[in-house]
Amino acid sequence: MATIARASRFEALGTCLPATVQPTSELVATVTGAPNVPLERVTGVTARRVADASAGEDSFGLALRAAQDALRNSRYDAAELDVVISTSISRSKGGDRYHFEPSFARMLIEELGAHRAIHFDLSNACAGMITGVHVLDRMIRQGMVRNGLVVSGERITPIARTAAAEMETSRDPQFASLTVGDSGAAVILDESEDEADRIHHVELMTAAEFSHLCLAMPSERTGGLAMYTDSKTQQAEGRRRIWSGFYSDFLAKDGGDFADEKFDYVIHHQVSTRFIDFMQEHGESAFGTAMPETLSTTEYLGNTASTSHFVTLGEHLRAGTARRGAKFLLVPAASGVIVGGLSVTITNLGV
Repeated sequence: MATIARASRFEALGTCLPATVQPTSELVATVTGAPNVPLERVTGVTARRVADASAGEDSFGLALRAAQDALRNSRYDAAELDVVISTSISRSKGGDRYHFEPSFARMLIEELGAHRAIHFDLSNACAGMITGVHVLDRMIRQGMVRNGLVVSGERITPIARTAAAEMETSRDPQFASLTVGDSGAAVILDESEDEADRIHHVELMTAAEFSHLCLAMPSERTGGLAMYTDSKTQQAEGRRRIWSGFYSDFLAKDGGDFADEKFDYVIHHQVSTRFIDFMQEHGESAFGTAMPETLSTTEYLGNTASTSHFVTLGEHLRAGTARRGAKFLLVPAASGVIVGGLSVTITNLGV
């Protein structure tokens, strides 16, 4: 008996952005050990959103509100969801308390009323949401489930406060911590019925030998949450070649190349404007063709970790700066180092 070829799509998208906007100039003013750090000039980040934990804007609260927003934009009720996958890196709930058990996914299905859903947490650094989509896409393609929700809430600006208190020079390994912003994002997938709404592929690879280049942990100096990043090495040309080499090899398996994909837009991980420019320049050189138009939000939202691609997608679709019926490439760049690509055509996505 012939196997039925299934595919998945993005059915609905939801986001949650905290109300508080912190300009880069305000954050830089708190960096007492390294005054006048050139954050905006180097990164292009002019502002970010900062969560208010006392108002329920912790990691869990941001994830919950993003999931509720996705369900408002969806044809599905929470009770109809088959799967809920939570992919947050940060895990604050009830203020600054960190939670690992019960899982965020378990608590989310209770709050949402998705009581019949298979549920689990998945963590893969800033590639978390794309990894969650990868898993759910495979489950739908194999006929295991009909639909599901991938969600993340990131309250990560505490690492910026730690960096501001501890940095001594602009070359400090906590410099990248000053670029982060808080947000929540959620996406609902179901089975695709035509190519105008379809995930064409999701492929990921981890180069674990580079895992030491970006590490998050409690600070030994102040006890706050801290992130230490060797950005120069992590963003070097050699590391970018890992992505282009892996993605070229993947496309070549079906006899194609980057130009054949005819992408309309590319969304890189929102590290900084300079990083996005570097990735575009490298892609054009490595693939031997012009790169698609980039979509970004890092200028005014900063690096929102695992939510960044989906927050950016939602912002541009709502603003009309990304057209429907277009083909998008989402490119992860996460600690690990994790690379790959998510190819999707979007026409009827609810946002």
